[in-house]
Amino acid sequence: MTTETVLSNARVVLQDEIVNGSLLIRDGRIADISEGNSASGEDFEGDYLIPGLVELHTDHLEGHYSPRPGLRWNKTAAIQAHDAQIVTSGITTVFDCLRMGADEDGGFEHGEMREMADAIQKAEQEGRLRAEHLIHLRCEVSAHNVLEHFADFEDDPYVRLVSLMDHAPGQRQFQTMDQYVFYYQKKRGLSDEEFARFIEKRLGESARNSTPHRTAIAKVCKERGITVASHDDATLAHVDEAIENGVRLAEFPTSFDAAKASHEHGMSVLMGAPNVVRGKSHSGNIAARDLAERGVLDVLSSDYVPLSLLYAPFILADEVETISLSRAIAMVTATPARTVGLDDRGRIDIGLRADLVRVFRKEGVPVTRSVWREGRRVA
Repeated sequence: MTTETVLSNARVVLQDEIVNGSLLIRDGRIADISEGNSASGEDFEGDYLIPGLVELHTDHLEGHYSPRPGLRWNKTAAIQAHDAQIVTSGITTVFDCLRMGADEDGGFEHGEMREMADAIQKAEQEGRLRAEHLIHLRCEVSAHNVLEHFADFEDDPYVRLVSLMDHAPGQRQFQTMDQYVFYYQKKRGLSDEEFARFIEKRLGESARNSTPHRTAIAKVCKERGITVASHDDATLAHVDEAIENGVRLAEFPTSFDAAKASHEHGMSVLMGAPNVVRGKSHSGNIAARDLAERGVLDVLSSDYVPLSLLYAPFILADEVETISLSRAIAMVTATPARTVGLDDRGRIDIGLRADLVRVFRKEGVPVTRSVWREGRRVA
C-alpha cells in the first residue's frame, strides 16, 4: 500500500540553494520537490527542511553506558537514552564509536564492546531505535590487545568505519606535554614518579605496536570495503602514513598543514562541532573555524555533544563569509554520507531516502521540531 506525506511552506535546504516550497514523500523516499506552497500537508510555517544529519564520530553512547568511573549501566537502557538524544538533535544516521584496545589504565574489557554491538543490533531488531545505528571502531593502535578486540568484529556488516588512533604523549593530539599532564597526571592523581613510569610505558607501547597494528587493521578494512579514518594527524609524515593506509577521512587534524595536505589528497577533513560552537579546541589545537575560513573543512561531528551537530552549521553560515547555509549543512549531511559510501541519503533529492528534519531558527540555538527517517516520523 502506497503511503504519502506532504511537507509544505518550508525553506528547503538543497545542495546549492534554499528554495521556498513543498516536498512529497512516497513510500519512504523523496518523490517530488516543488517551489511554492501546497494546499495540503504539514505546514512548516517557514521553518527549514534539511536532510537528516549523518554523524560519523560520537562518544556519546559511552557516556550513557559508563556514566561514572567503574560504573556500567544496562546496555539497552544506555542505547535507548543515547538514541533519543541523537534523534532529537536531528541525527538520523549515527556511527556509534566503540573502543578497541585497553589495558589496566582504562578502556573496556575484551568482549565488552562486542556485547554492546550485539545490544545495538538487538535493539534495532526489536524496534527500539529511531535513528539508524552503524558502528565506528576506534582502534588504539598502540594498545597490545587492539587486534584481539578488533577480531571480535570480523564479518560484522554494521562496521562501516574504523579509525586508527595513537594517544601516546608528544605527538598527534598531545604534541605538547601540558595537555597530557592534565589528562593523565592530574586527573589520575599520579605522582611525578608514577607519571614518568606511565609515559615511559606509553611510549614503549607506541614504538612497538603502532606501525604493525595500523598496517594490519588497514589491510583488513581494504579487504572488507570499510572506510578508514586517521586521527589527530599533526605532521605531513602523518598524512603520508594515512595515504599509505588508504585513509578517506582525516579526523581532528591538529595542525593546518596536516589538514590542508589531507584535504588536497582527497580525504574528507573532519573536525568537532563543539570546537565550532566554543570557537576553539578543548585540547588547545587548531580551531575548526580557522579551517573552515581557509577552505579545508569538509565534515563536522558532534563528538561529545549531540546538539552541536545541528548548531555548528548555522554558526559557520552566520560568521564565515565564504560558507553558505547549504554548504554548511552539507558538512553534516551529504559529505559525511558520501565519505562512508552511503549514497542513498544526506541530500534532499528525488529518489533518495526521506531522512528529513524540520528546524526552527531565527537566531542562536536552532530547535528540532520534527524528524523523519525513511519517511516515518520518529520525533
